[in-house]
Amino acid sequence: MIILAILLALVVLWELWMLMIRCRRGHPQWKILRLYRYAHRGYHQKPQIPENSMAAFRRAVDHNYGAELDVHLMKDGNLAVIHDSSLLRTAGVDVEVEDLTAEELAQYRLEGTDERIPLLEEVLELFEGKTPLIVELKPARGNHNALAEATCAMLDRYGVKYCLESFDPRCLLWLKKHRPEIVRGQLSQQFSRHPGDDEGYGKLTLFVLSHLWGNCMTKPDFIAYRYSDRNCATLRWCRRIYHVQEVNWTITSKEEMEDAERDGNLVIFERFDPRG
Repeated sequence: MIILAILLALVVLWELWMLMIRCRRGHPQWKILRLYRYAHRGYHQKPQIPENSMAAFRRAVDHNYGAELDVHLMKDGNLAVIHDSSLLRTAGVDVEVEDLTAEELAQYRLEGTDERIPLLEEVLELFEGKTPLIVELKPARGNHNALAEATCAMLDRYGVKYCLESFDPRCLLWLKKHRPEIVRGQLSQQFSRHPGDDEGYGKLTLFVLSHLWGNCMTKPDFIAYRYSDRNCATLRWCRRIYHVQEVNWTITSKEEMEDAERDGNLVIFERFDPRG
């Protein structure tokens, strides 16, 4: 009886774990999205071509690459394409993009160049009818729902192939409830290995995100996982059991790219030409 009880408990725990890491699969958009490699924050080439600049996005299109980009919601409802909330690293000013209007944003230049910080609509106009986008939602100050809604509304206006991703599962929950037809992905990594990348979350939340236990609520179509951390056991089981699409970031060499693509993963690359 004791052995039977232990076996039963193990079966129950296995089923619970299976539910916790559950993913969605078979989205028809993969037929297009899987055809491309994706330039991280555009196909930038510093210092001449800054990240997340129109020049970087034009270069990606010209080389027939897709692009990954980051989106923030500004105080006037416009959407800025930039990685950090703070403009200190990219534009040299100590201000946060969520506190700006589009008119104020236009005053700043990227990394000592003449390039402005683009609005999402400018990037979408460039990519319309061309290569696809991986759009990362970068919520701040609890605006996850408003950001997801505004981004989807903007994407609806343009004929662009895309998927959406975020570290914040609340963005994915909004997409699951309100826009289930959109390809959605959970961004993650082994946060314990990267103490500076806590995304503002507590230790328990970071542990849950690292091991993809929030999938039971969000049911993502893909997992975008840091390439150097991709030996995560939960990630391997997500692929084995649910055949979820894995996306690796950030690929910085041809060897890493070939390693990821051998496993059927999509790549987000930077600092090298994938075509050699």
